[in-house]
Order: sequence, then structure tokens, then C-alpha cells
Amino acid sequence: MNANASSQDRHASARAGHVALVGAGPGGADLLTLRGAELLRLADVVVTLREPDAEELAGFRAEFLALCSEDVSVVEAEGCGSDVNSLVLARAREGLRVVRLYSGDPFFGCRGADLVAACHEAEIEVEVAPGVSSATAAATFAGIPLLGDAGAEVRILDARSRGGDEIDWHEAAAGGATLVVLGADAPAEADPEHRGPGFDVLCKALVAGGRPATTPVSVVRAGGTTRQTTVTSTLARLVADLKAKDAKGHHVTAPATMIVGPAAARQPELSWYESRPLFGWRVLVPRTKEQAAALSDQLRAHGAVPEEVPTISVEPPRTPQQMERAVRGLVTGRYQWVAFTSVNAVKAIRERLESYGLDARAFAGVKVAVVGEATAQAVRDFGIEPDLSPPEEAQSGAGLVSVWPPYDAEIDPIERVLLPRADIATETLSTGVTNLGWEVDDVTAYRTVRAAPPPAPVREAIKGGGFDAVLFTSSSTVRNLVGIAGKPHNTTVIAVIGPETEKTAIEFGLRVDVAAPKASVSALAEALAEYGAAKRREAIEAGKPVLKPSQKRRGRRRKL
Repeated sequence: MNANASSQDRHASARAGHVALVGAGPGGADLLTLRGAELLRLADVVVTLREPDAEELAGFRAEFLALCSEDVSVVEAEGCGSDVNSLVLARAREGLRVVRLYSGDPFFGCRGADLVAACHEAEIEVEVAPGVSSATAAATFAGIPLLGDAGAEVRILDARSRGGDEIDWHEAAAGGATLVVLGADAPAEADPEHRGPGFDVLCKALVAGGRPATTPVSVVRAGGTTRQTTVTSTLARLVADLKAKDAKGHHVTAPATMIVGPAAARQPELSWYESRPLFGWRVLVPRTKEQAAALSDQLRAHGAVPEEVPTISVEPPRTPQQMERAVRGLVTGRYQWVAFTSVNAVKAIRERLESYGLDARAFAGVKVAVVGEATAQAVRDFGIEPDLSPPEEAQSGAGLVSVWPPYDAEIDPIERVLLPRADIATETLSTGVTNLGWEVDDVTAYRTVRAAPPPAPVREAIKGGGFDAVLFTSSSTVRNLVGIAGKPHNTTVIAVIGPETEKTAIEFGLRVDVAAPKASVSALAEALAEYGAAKRREAIEAGKPVLKPSQKRRGRRRKL
């Protein structure tokens, strides 16, 4: 969490109390305004969203609270009944800064006005940070241009008010305005004041009011989230098409946004969000959040929902003497080369140098070799430009050996090479460089141990087909994931970073579906996206629904 503002500073600035209504938008925190994010950062108390889906609420909660200070107090709106505003006012009277989150925009389809009025009556300072409303966002995420033409007219209706009885649907059908209907099919268990009339009732009413039965219509559920589903049809066919879509695995649940008018006909042509190659795929990334940040961002750009599950825990070597000698050797000119084969090795050497008050200048006169893009970037981040790396297609210890220069006593003033690595690393690089005439100090810079098993729901998702894909970034991630959680289900796509990892996966009885063209996590993510895009094209060309791997018929788990 971001803790830039200290608790003392925030409390000092909030002695009179402050209430902020923050529009959270239709989906994740990436659609929050900058002002909304700033208010969350300063908040002492955050009242969460009201969401019908517990899983969706949990995801929203984590994303938004990641923007808050570490000592923020969290209040779940679902547990407050109808007394949320009273609780907000009470906490503000204590001199606290309170943020009340609203789905979409606080003043659009929400009851934010009631809280602002209550704050004015109580003489409590209040602020509203507008949010992106689902009334427009759902259409945009679906690919429907509501006001794409000059002179176009849009009418927004909330069907949740007393089951839509206050709306004259015959009158709404008159004219050519595009209709955006919120809550058209709110769940039957909802409060009567928030229950919609249903798609069947609405379609019949609009046709009876004069809209042609052939009028295009789209229904968008969970717009702006990776659970979004869109069904485009006509007033006459909508209900039947919704049922057919549901039968094919695309469940469109209520409540949803319904868009009626010619603009809806452009949805298949302009769909951009749901057509991303990994849209909605739940992808297991066997790395820590720190290690997986860039990879997870890349997967999200392709529409995936990455979930980091560490399989390896990195720990210092049991005895530090080897590393101490290595660092002294760097400073005293013992080495001609240092070869880094992992980010963790770079981190281990860097931390040891910094603990002695040293920096990148300790590498003066030393040549640096690296394996992998991430390792090279870690070296650059330390202020060092690598001197040697393998060809792009051979990012491995063997690849580095293939380009390593043989030792020449006449031109090489020093014959020794430092190789800081994991305790379980292979001997390929060390042996290869030694065979080229160099003396190698093979030093254990860090130990890799098996991480603790993930929570039971994650283990069951791995074994039961709840994940659409698993990315294996090393042989050890294969061994450790199987060891702590079991084998991935046979519907799960297995993607590997290189030939050694592929070999290990096959040894464990896994079918490898995707192999990165080069040994980098970025190339691995792109390879998975290309695989997803190809499967999507195949389904569309065959006239079949585009299903995620987890939606397909599940068979037995992979066997050895």
C-alpha cells in the first residue's frame, strides 16, 4: 500500500472531519480518477462498494485498498444495512477523513446526493470525486458508440425504480433516441424498489410502443471488468439469444445495461475489449508479486486476470563467507568477468555491496555477462551496461558459453570468473567456461527453497481446471508448483519459457501447449497471447462460441 502521507500528517489535516464520495467507475481501480486516488491515499476510513457478487467485491476491495495508507480502517458497506450514511457522519465527527466508494458515479444511479445533503446538515466538509458511469462505460467497453453521429439523441433510463413502473415504456419507445436502460433485469431477490421489469417485458413494451421488432439491442453485463459479456440481437430475438448464449457457456447474469437503437448494431464490428486474445483468462503466474509485476501488467493488457502464486522462496546462503570473499575479490581486482544468470543473483551481489557502502564502481575494470532480458535490465538498473549476452534465440547458460571468449594469457590480464548463482543451478555455464580455459569461482549467492502451499481454493482451482493457463518460468517452478499444489488440470494451457522448462514439464506428465521463442518472460506472455488469439480465430471461423479453456468440458487430470 502507498504510505506517502504519514498518519500524523493526515490526522492533523482532518481534525474537523471530512467526507469524500468517490466514484469507483464500472470496474477496477485503473478507471479511478486521479483525484479519487488521492482521496483514498489520504483516507483514515474507507467504506467499500456494495456489490452483489462476493468474488467481484473481493477483487475490487483489494485493488482500491492498495491505494490507501497501511493504517486505513476499512468498513464493508454490505454489513452496514441502511445505516451507512450515519456511520460515515459519525466517523467524520471524530475528526477523520472518510471515503465512501460508489460504483460508477456517486450522483449517477447511486444515492450519493443523500450523503452530501446529510453532510451539509451536519456541517461536515464534503467533496465529490466523479466517476465513470456504467451508463456510458458499458457501451464503450462493448464497442457501441452512443453519440457517434451529429444530432444523435440518447436517453438514459433506470428500470430499477419500483420495477420500472414509473417509466412509460410506450412513450420511451417513441422517437429514434438510443435508449440506455440500467438494471433492466435486476435479480429477483433484490429489494422491490430496485427490481427491474425483465428483458422480455421491456422488449414487448418497446415493440408495442412503436419500436420495430428488428431494432438492434445489446445487453452488457459487468462492463469494464474481465467478466464482461455482451449479447447483441434485436428486440424480437433478444430473450432467445440470451438463453442460447447462456447454454453455450456465456452466462449473462443480472443486472445488466441494455442499449436499444441502431448504434447497438455496430457492436460486433467495433468490439475491442472482449476480443482481446486472453480476455477473462485466469492465468497462474508462479512468481512473487514483486517478480511478476511487469509480467502481470503485460497479461492484463491482453485481457487476462493474472494471479501470482509463489512457488520459490529466495533465502540467503547458509554461510556468508563465499559471498564475502567474492565481494572482496570484486573490489581488489580478482576477477576479469562476472556472469549473472538471474535477477536474484544480481540482487544478492548488489545488496552485499551496498551493505559495505559500495556501489557499481566496484565493477570498475570487470566485464559483465548476463543471461536473459530481465537479468540484463537488473544489471542496468544498478548502473552497469552488460558486455556479453547469448543470442536472442539461446538465452541460457549453454547459449552464453557459445559466445564466451576462450582465455588468452596474452590479452587477458586476469583468468578468473565470478559466477554467483542459486544453490540448485546447473553446472552448464561453469563447466563450459572452465573448458574455455578460465578459472571459475562458483559461488552460492542465494538459496531457493520451496514456498509454502497456496490457500486451499487456489490448490483446488489448479487441480480442478479453475485456471485457464499456467506460465512456467523455470524448471524449478514446475517441480515446486506440482509439489505444493498438484498438477494443473488437463484443460489448463501450459506455457513454458524454454527447452529445459519444457523438458521438465513433460517429465511431470504435462502437455506443453506454448513455448516461448526465447527465454524471457515477456516473450512467454506474448506467446500465450498469440496462442489465445489463434484459438479465438479458430472458434469464430468454425462458427463456435469463443470459450476460455476453463469453460471447456473437463476430463481427467494429466497423468505421469
